[in-house]
Amino acid sequence: MTTSTRPPSGDAAAPALLRGRTAFIVLAVILMADFMELLDATIVSVAAPAIAGDLGAGETSLQWMMAGYTLAAGAGLITGGRIGDQFGRRRVLLLGLAAFMLASAGCGLAPNPGVLVGMRIVQGLAAGLMIPQVFGIIRASFEPGARAKAFGAYGAVLGLASVAGPLLGGLLVEADLFGLGWRAIFWVNVPIAIIGLIVGARFLPESRLPGDARLDLPGAALVSAAVVLLLLPLIQGRDWGWPWWSFLTLALSVPAVTLFLIRERRLVARGGQPILDPALLRVRAFAAGLATSLLFFGALGSFFLLLSLYLQLGTGRTALETGLVILPYAVGSIITSGIGVQFAHRALLVSGALVLAASQLALLPIVGDGADPTYWALAAPLFAGGLGLGLTAPSLVNVVLAGVPGKDAGAAGGVLTTVGQVGNAFGVAVLGVVFFTHLDNALAKGTTALIAYGDAFTTILPWQATCYVAAAALMLLLPKRADATHA
Repeated sequence: MTTSTRPPSGDAAAPALLRGRTAFIVLAVILMADFMELLDATIVSVAAPAIAGDLGAGETSLQWMMAGYTLAAGAGLITGGRIGDQFGRRRVLLLGLAAFMLASAGCGLAPNPGVLVGMRIVQGLAAGLMIPQVFGIIRASFEPGARAKAFGAYGAVLGLASVAGPLLGGLLVEADLFGLGWRAIFWVNVPIAIIGLIVGARFLPESRLPGDARLDLPGAALVSAAVVLLLLPLIQGRDWGWPWWSFLTLALSVPAVTLFLIRERRLVARGGQPILDPALLRVRAFAAGLATSLLFFGALGSFFLLLSLYLQLGTGRTALETGLVILPYAVGSIITSGIGVQFAHRALLVSGALVLAASQLALLPIVGDGADPTYWALAAPLFAGGLGLGLTAPSLVNVVLAGVPGKDAGAAGGVLTTVGQVGNAFGVAVLGVVFFTHLDNALAKGTTALIAYGDAFTTILPWQATCYVAAAALMLLLPKRADATHA
């Protein structure tokens, strides 16, 4: 049942505010799409060793399998939001969901690592179309009270996906359904997406912004080129043997960023709609928030992939056993995520980042002694890490936005989310290089797999802890608490 009340979003083609059964169904559909995207960001890390063994994927391919997805999703978020504003959020969400389904099937059919990486990038681009529409539909179609509950449900879905990803990945690989092995982690998306498309076509409301919400395609191209110029040599450089042109490629990312900022400044002067208004960089909270997101998610993004490789290829655990080891981390995140969302205070963000740093350092003596650690020895620091994550991740963006002018909150939120995705990919690239370089050197000396993988993993733990501490220091520059008006 709906009412004829217009939403306070300024949408020209907005639906009546949703209530009752229809509101529940709409929320279920959009959160299902979001859950599927979040699941695919985590489920692959547990299946990575099985994928490497079956397809003969090397270390670089594994890095691209993770970083390519998050990078493509991050690059598409802002542009995807603009596309939804212009052409209709319902239409674009369903299009993104269909593309995500087809890309998942492509991943499940991939005959070699190159095709799999390519399909993962397409998955990420499809996610970049879907996810901005989730926020847009909630803002345009739900009453203020229901809107707050909807965003709370989104936080719960974030925690649930973090639990389901490692466990479901391990279960599907171990169960070997229909002989699919690791491919089942992608095929599971297909029936879920079909249900979402059928129900979404029937119930999702349509909405868009008034006027001509033009896409800043040159700006999107420039910022995407800058990110590729930065990450390509970092991920591929070791395989290339670090030729001179790999460093030149890395250096070219700086003028690409400069050209992007010049382009955006000129677009603002003409009254256009930029991806990023350079004036926002002079807002202390926003600038600190960008650096915080880059460091925080850079440390987080590489952790689960490298932990999974250590547990499976180093200690000999199965995919399911690896998922069970990671479970305490996810449980800890669920316990504190509600607190983080409800109070959204700077002190909680700082505390969470410092707890995460402590949990990384606590793993050092457990992994670094050369023995196979017991389940409970790993569970304690991982559970603590999850507690820290739940205090920080769900409310970081909203706390940053409290220091941004209300008229810029939407664009700033999109940029912050994108930087978080780029940080995730950057962490996989940089810390992956550190991990695999150390691992290859150890294995070349005849070190056992347990000791070699353990030493490589302990090498990246202090780097991750340092990133969390630096992020905590930057968080002190953020507003004290989130502003509910930006939710």
